[in-house]
Amino acid sequence: MRLKFPLSLLLISLWARIELEMIVLIPIGEIDEAVLESLGQPLTQAFGQETKIGNKMPLLRESYYHSRHQYLASPLFSLIPLPDLDNRALGVVDVDIFAPGLNFVFGLADISGRRALISLRRLRQEFYGLPQDERLFLERAIKEAVHELGHTYGLKHCPSPTCVMHFSNRLHDTDVKSWKFCPNCQQKVDKI
Repeated sequence: MRLKFPLSLLLISLWARIELEMIVLIPIGEIDEAVLESLGQPLTQAFGQETKIGNKMPLLRESYYHSRHQYLASPLFSLIPLPDLDNRALGVVDVDIFAPGLNFVFGLADISGRRALISLRRLRQEFYGLPQDERLFLERAIKEAVHELGHTYGLKHCPSPTCVMHFSNRLHDTDVKSWKFCPNCQQKVDKI
């Protein structure tokens, strides 16, 4: 026996799925909303999911290491709410962060999880005593956001230096790569 579903039920089901597939940008501490808005369209292009700006979270002062003048990334990461189902959450901070054993990190993610974190601080020219370059800063922020969210979809680091999933050991690596996936990584994203 073949069951028939009314078209309206099918559309509601499809709408519910579309509503669930969202990337939520979580500002942690003081973040310029224009920067968050600049991330939206490229993230939608990269992953086919809409983006929205979530509720601001306070910066955990307890995660600050005075001796390093940096914040430990893991307590900040824990502030990012675990999103539902197919959603993703990207925490954004504008402080310098590090992970144990590393001098700094541009970001981190739950591999095959649903949460990621990026830091804007070292993406700014001013961090290195250079003149401000807003265009370059936003390009770098987009690359790091796509990269870290790519990990939440199960993507690993890519050997292609121009792929967004290439590991950035230094800022030059971020500048060399594109904000887009190489054909191999794009094929993996398309299967998601």
